[in-house]
Amino acid sequence: MNITKKISNHLIVVGSAMILLTGCASTGPSYGGKAHYINEDKAGTSTPTTLGLDYKDFRKASMDAVQSMLKSGALNKRGGGRYVLAISDIINDTTQRIDVDQLVKSIRIALLQSGKVVVTTAVRAGGPEDKMSFSARQLRKSSEFNQKTVAKKGQMIAPDFSLSGKIIERKSSLGDGQVKVDYYFQLTLTDIKTGLAYWEGETVVQKAGSNKSVSW
Repeated sequence: MNITKKISNHLIVVGSAMILLTGCASTGPSYGGKAHYINEDKAGTSTPTTLGLDYKDFRKASMDAVQSMLKSGALNKRGGGRYVLAISDIINDTTQRIDVDQLVKSIRIALLQSGKVVVTTAVRAGGPEDKMSFSARQLRKSSEFNQKTVAKKGQMIAPDFSLSGKIIERKSSLGDGQVKVDYYFQLTLTDIKTGLAYWEGETVVQKAGSNKSVSW
């Protein structure tokens, strides 16, 4: 056997050994540094996504909140009918510029469809969502409008409950240039008359990926 053939055979053996070692060292799914959800049962087994919050996250948080509220029975009105809900402050305590109203809107739609709640747009933390409810009442002073068609005093309905909450972000290093981001969606349903919280819920969304990934 000539020297060239011996060297070739030696490289094949070494190459095969390296492949076997690499295969043994690779455990679990590889995302190539891409961001992905963390499954509580088995870390890192989900569809790659962004480290930031997206539509899926808001959808999950809102649906979890609605299901928990309905299951708790806090919205079961004695004698039937619907409670009136006002939206209070939902604080964004994350590093991202996010539209909190996207989360609130999903919750409102689901609650309205449940038949348990109606939402007032005339009362909200920071001022009415729909200013027209008050603006239209200024027509009482105008002779140009038929006063029989103008909203009368004492017709607005005060809210029974208010919904407040907070979105919190926490980051931690996983080593090897990887970072874990936990998002906490915390919501509270408060009886306005008594100031007592009748329901509270928390949904946690966990993601992991390269610390070079932008989460906003």
